[in-house]
Amino acid sequence: MKAKNWLSSAVLAAALVCCGLVLAQAPTVRINPRYPALVEAQQHIDAAYAKLDAAQRQHRDHLGGHAEKAKQLLAEADQELAAASQYADQHR
Repeated sequence: MKAKNWLSSAVLAAALVCCGLVLAQAPTVRINPRYPALVEAQQHIDAAYAKLDAAQRQHRDHLGGHAEKAKQLLAEADQELAAASQYADQHR
């Protein structure tokens, strides 16, 4: 009985770690509202990321890794928007 509980706990912990890694990759940077064009660009990145998630679910991840690569690039673009916002704040 203890072995079964231990195995169930290990599987649950592994699933939570995997979910955390997936969520950690999603764009999360929020842009200063002082820069509405950057805010709008970030909203488009968030929407595109969500659409890619939906496409991966719909096609059961049979997209040759290209959707995942696109999601990584969107996360990078999100970071660049944050850098642009910070630069603008510093050089005002």
